[in-house]
Order: sequence, then C-alpha cells, then structure tokens
Amino acid sequence: MIADSSRRRFLGTTAAAAAWTSLGHGLRAASATLGAGGGHSLKIGVASYSMREFTLDQALDMAKTLGVKYMTFKDVHIPRTDPPEVTRALRAKIEAAGITIMGGGTITIPNDPAKIKKEFEYAKNAGFPLIFVDPEPSALDTIEQLAKTYDIKVAIHNHGPEDKRWPRPQDAYAAVKSRDKRLGLCIDIGHTTRTGTDPVQACRETRDRLYDMHVKDLAVKSEKESQVEVGRGVIDFPALFKTLIDIGYQGQVGLEYEIKAKDPLPGMIESMAYMRGVLAAVTT
Repeated sequence: MIADSSRRRFLGTTAAAAAWTSLGHGLRAASATLGAGGGHSLKIGVASYSMREFTLDQALDMAKTLGVKYMTFKDVHIPRTDPPEVTRALRAKIEAAGITIMGGGTITIPNDPAKIKKEFEYAKNAGFPLIFVDPEPSALDTIEQLAKTYDIKVAIHNHGPEDKRWPRPQDAYAAVKSRDKRLGLCIDIGHTTRTGTDPVQACRETRDRLYDMHVKDLAVKSEKESQVEVGRGVIDFPALFKTLIDIGYQGQVGLEYEIKAKDPLPGMIESMAYMRGVLAAVTT
C-alpha cells in the first residue's frame, strides 16, 4: 500500500516520466540527453546487483535496454577470484559496451592488511575509481593508507538496523570525516529509511563525503521486504534529487533493484522512467 503523500508525489511526477519517455527517442537517447542543457544534473545509473541472476553479457544487454551508461559492479559479474588478466579483460568488455565504470562492491573487509591489499589490487584491475565496502572499524587505518597508495575512493555502505557497525550514513560519516578525503560514504536510501533516518537530511549532513548512492523504494518505511518499484513507495524522490543537485553530488545515482531477481527488467524500466521523469521535472 502506497502512503497518500507518496501517491501524490508519484502522480505528480508520472506525467513528467510519461512525457519524457514518449518523446520518441527511447530510453537510450533519453539517458544521453538528461542534464545536457547546462548546469549540474545527476548520473542516473544502475548497480549490477540488480541483474545478479544473469551473466555479465546479459547484464550489459539489459543496461543497453535501460539506456544507462553508468554502472557499478558486483563480483558476480567481475569475480574477485579471477586472475588479474581476466579481470582486465572483463573491464575492457564493459568499456567497449559504452559503460562508464563507477565502482564496485559491496566488499566486506576484515582487519587483515594482506586481504585489504588484495581488494585494492582487484579494484585497480577492474577499473574501479571507487569501492563501496562494509569494513571492520579496526581496518580503517589500513584502508586509509591503501586508498592513498592506489588513489581509489572507499565508500562505507550502510545496511540498516540489522547492521551493528554502519546502520545509518551518519554512523559511517563519523568514522571517516577526519580521515583522508578518499574515504567516504555509499548511502543506501532504502536501508537509511528503515532506520527512521530521512535520506534527504542524511545527504545534506554528509555531503562532503557522499561518493555513491544505491536507490530503491519501500512501501513501508520500516520493512525490509516491502521494496517496490521506484516511485511506488514512501521515499520522496523529488526532494532527494533536488538535494543532490543542490549539494553538487557527482557520484552515481544507482538503481539497486533487489526484487523479482529472475525477471527484473520490467520493474527496472519502470523505476528508471520514474527517476528520469523526476529529474526532468526538477531540472526544468
């Protein structure tokens, strides 16, 4: 059931989404056009975890259907156990498909310097400018050192009330705000909402370390299993997108569609159309 306020937002921006997708250019052209008229816009993309039941080739085909050119990658598509030359070949395949690689993860990081270095080597070979991670707090000193060495950003991913280390973006921010600028946050707005935290306010409070974002929507704020297509739930996307533009956010706004894993494309198309419609509305 969609809350009344969210329903009003949905109806108010559906017209923009419908108008946007009816221009006759298709989703691919729409993606290329958004934000091209000067001023700051947003990099609407997708997290490959959304296509976790599919091969990399299939995921890239889905990305083409969606018209996205920005992606982050889960290790189901770029395995962390592959030899370096295989990882570099997968990177080349992704880039040849016209995709800008925005990062990869989520990677769970223990306090083990050798293992941490291995993750940075993987990220370098995969062409990740950023990795989003779930680190042990005691590992942050080593992570910071290696982030400098490899010049790769590291964004702590919050995972909601079940996460005893990083439930809210503000918890991760407190751990990195005094460290090297390469350390920051990947805000998951669904998990953030489930903690009772307003993701819009969280973005404002952590804006100087906000490097990546996972986008989903929830029918019920506190329920993990209530995920729905973006625009059908309770999250205020017009306010979120306006805020991201206002703070000059440069990272990916990445759809992470976790439901209907065997057949995600219809819901992803709907979600992307809504996101693009909202972005068109707030930047017009």
